[in-house]
Parts: sequence; structure tokens; C-alpha cells
Amino acid sequence: MLNLLQAEALKSRRTFARKLVIGAPLFFVLYAIVVKMLMPDDQLGTWEALLAMVFNWWPVLFVPLGTALLCALTEARERKSGAERSLRARPVSPRLLWLAKAAVLAGHTLVSSAVLVASTLIAGLLIADGPAPLGQIFAASAAVWALSTALIPLQLLAAAWKGTALSLMLGLAGMFTGVLSASRPHWLAVPWSWPTRAMSPIIGVHPNGVPLPAGDPLFDRTVIPLGFGLALAFLAVTLLLTAMWYARREVR
Repeated sequence: MLNLLQAEALKSRRTFARKLVIGAPLFFVLYAIVVKMLMPDDQLGTWEALLAMVFNWWPVLFVPLGTALLCALTEARERKSGAERSLRARPVSPRLLWLAKAAVLAGHTLVSSAVLVASTLIAGLLIADGPAPLGQIFAASAAVWALSTALIPLQLLAAAWKGTALSLMLGLAGMFTGVLSASRPHWLAVPWSWPTRAMSPIIGVHPNGVPLPAGDPLFDRTVIPLGFGLALAFLAVTLLLTAMWYARREVR
């Protein structure tokens, strides 16, 4: 399995996927800085304003669209290299290969989260007043990353089944349904809403980008362990089912 992970990681070297992993969080932080500089003077130096913008846009845009694009790039690279044909001549378990793909993609999004944390801290130290809210930054990043990994098997399946177009369409649909569902009672039924819903009580911002007023129901932190449990179960089930599909597909 370790060899498969190493092989999958090597495939993305010097590719756009690596650039996306690093560039996307930097873009979101730079965008937040520019918008923050245009805010009224009474909000200009607050960490709250910076975190609200960074961690609102991150789960709303990058989680659905970035995950979809990374999965699409992975499968497009496989097709271009003819890796699927070569696998038939090698004693490699298709199920393990699928798990390795998903694990490497989760690693890519973890690197993006780490870059987001580092760049947010640097930006905040430069333009925000007061001590850095390290707890909020790390907690929000960890929650968004952990819950977003549950989307990888579905997005990878869409890309492997019908290609880039379906993967991106699924990600786009997930973006809209996730935002619309995150603040509603049925958010549990929409996997794309889980990262955004968990971020809200940590950062104190509504999925629509508006700061939460005191006493808002979205401050309820019991949704975080609930989301983690649901995401873990969903990830296990979708990994198993999609790995079985991929194995049958490879045998044909």
C-alpha cells in the first residue's frame, strides 16, 4: 500500500494539481486581504473580519469545486497516460489503487489546509490587531478538511465514470446545495453542507457570509461531533462501494 501511495503522489509532480493545492489557499487569503482593506476603519484591524471572509469562502467554494477539480485532474491524468490498460498486466489490486487515489487526494487537500492556516496567520499578523486566534484558525481548518474528505470518493467516482464534466457539474451542484442547506434543519442530508455548517459556530459567521448575532442557533457546537460521525460513516461506505465499482470496471 505504501508503494501505491508513493506512486500516486509521484504522478502529480509538476502538474496543475500541485499548483492548485498551493495557489488556491493563497488566492483566498489575498482576496480576503483586499476586501478587508476596503472595509470601514472600525473593522479594518479585526481578526474576526479576516477569518469570516477566509473561512466563509473556503468551504463554500474550494471544498466543492476544488475537490471536484482535483479528482477530475487525477482521472484525466490516468486516461492520458494509459494507466488503466497497464494495470491489467500488473498484480495490483484495483481496490487498493482506488484507496490510494483517495488517500493522496485527501493529502492534497490537507496540504491546502496547512497553506491556508499559514497564510492566514501571516496576513493577520500584518494587517490585524491583537493576538492571533490560533484556536479558531486551527479548529476551523481541521473541521473543514476532515468533513470535506467525505466528498472525495463521490467526486472521484464521477470523474472516473464520465470524466471532468460530470465531476465539475457535481461539484457546482454541491456548492449551491451546500450553501442553501447549511443553515437549515436538513443540512445533515447534504454532504456538501457539512464543512460549512461545522465552520459556522467556530468562526461565528453565517454560510451567507454575515457575522452571527449573539445567541444565534448556528453557534450550537454539538453539530461538529455529529458532522464528524456522519462524515466518517459516509466516507467508509462510499469508499467501499466506489472501490468495488472500480474493481469491477478494471476487470472488464
